[in-house]
Amino acid sequence: MIAILDYGSGNLRSAQRAFALTGHEAVVTSDPEICMASDGLVVPGVGAYNACMEQLIAAGGQVIIRARVAAQKPMIGICVGAQILFDSGTEKGTHTGLGIFNGEVSKIEAPILPHIGWNNVSADPDSILFQGLLNESFYFVHSYAAKDPVNDALNSWCEYGENFLAAVERGPISAVQFHPEKSGAVGARLISNWTSSL
Repeated sequence: MIAILDYGSGNLRSAQRAFALTGHEAVVTSDPEICMASDGLVVPGVGAYNACMEQLIAAGGQVIIRARVAAQKPMIGICVGAQILFDSGTEKGTHTGLGIFNGEVSKIEAPILPHIGWNNVSADPDSILFQGLLNESFYFVHSYAAKDPVNDALNSWCEYGENFLAAVERGPISAVQFHPEKSGAVGARLISNWTSSL
């Protein structure tokens, strides 16, 4: 069973539909017991970094995430749900994140923001998420991103004005800056790759 963490942020129903297409039961929930018992936890997120952090804390989601990380249970963050796994974010001031991954999420240096549309991802050749998807394009909607490689992790990259992290994989914990649930067949393949690894 896949749990989609409901803390008031993210495209919950589209994520639920996308992950259910893999044949797994997918439930939207904030129940700690269900989230901990699930085979995989999905952390969605849209909007501003700090707003997501505030909503996450209010819903007790940070406790669930930290517990899964401590137990080395599979989890994937999507878009701002990926960003809050880093040390900090600088959108509308500097804000503390969960510190699961080292690094700061900062504004992309590009002539046009937000970055909206399909862009190529240069995947780490050892990536599990991108098996069979090397050099494919995924759908992005964001103005901020992490730009430094994460220690002891598989780092995959995208370029829009500058290089930024498109995805991170470290053991059972993954994060993607793009929206796989909005990325058509390649997004469905990435989600399937993730669920197949659980």
